[in-house]
Amino acid sequence: MRTVRIGEAAAAAGMTTKALRFYEQHGLLPPVHRGPNGYRDYPPEALARLQFIRRSKAAGLSLAEIRNILQIRDAGQAPCAHVAAQLAQQLTDLDQHIAELTALRASAAEHYQAASQGDPTQCDPAQICSYL
Repeated sequence: MRTVRIGEAAAAAGMTTKALRFYEQHGLLPPVHRGPNGYRDYPPEALARLQFIRRSKAAGLSLAEIRNILQIRDAGQAPCAHVAAQLAQQLTDLDQHIAELTALRASAAEHYQAASQGDPTQCDPAQICSYL
């Protein structure tokens, strides 16, 4: 199979060339072969890896988590159980964050309601703003 240059690889993966260099620098992509002209030549399997990185980021996984999954795969093991555990933790974290945001929204709505119906002339200067 033929190798592709960084621009082609980036376009095929839906990323920028800067992202590919970043992923290579941070160990998510193995070092790529450079031709005599200094251009990076990506093998076809690099595209699958880049698409995996994009899907993993879309699921909210961190670069460290993605790197760990790739290391498991690179060691010849299927990372499925590890991925399931990571996604379960991601769901737990998201549920907690949603609950915190819901509480924050309720608090902000309560303060907004008071502020929108209040009379600024009745505001106690010692409190800076009576609505907060």
